[in-house]
Amino acid sequence: MRGNKRSRSMARIQTRLPGNGHTTHFVRRRPKYAHCPITGAKLHGVPRLRPAQIRKLSKTERTVSRYYGGKISHTALSDAIRKKVLEEYSK
Repeated sequence: MRGNKRSRSMARIQTRLPGNGHTTHFVRRRPKYAHCPITGAKLHGVPRLRPAQIRKLSKTERTVSRYYGGKISHTALSDAIRKKVLEEYSK
């Protein structure tokens, strides 16, 4: 096996060939889910793909259509809005 394939950075998939032969295909592993930097929650609506594959998607498939969509979670956003509104009323 080639040296760059020996590490487990690429997933190994055993594939059956015609004539009942077998071979190993190497594919890049899927990345982890995108997480909110504030709450640490998983971001819904953000695809779990490699950057090259994400670039091929349309803008609406890449993110969520709201303020800070795909960057922070909805709970962090609603908390920030509530905090801002309370600051305005307390003045």
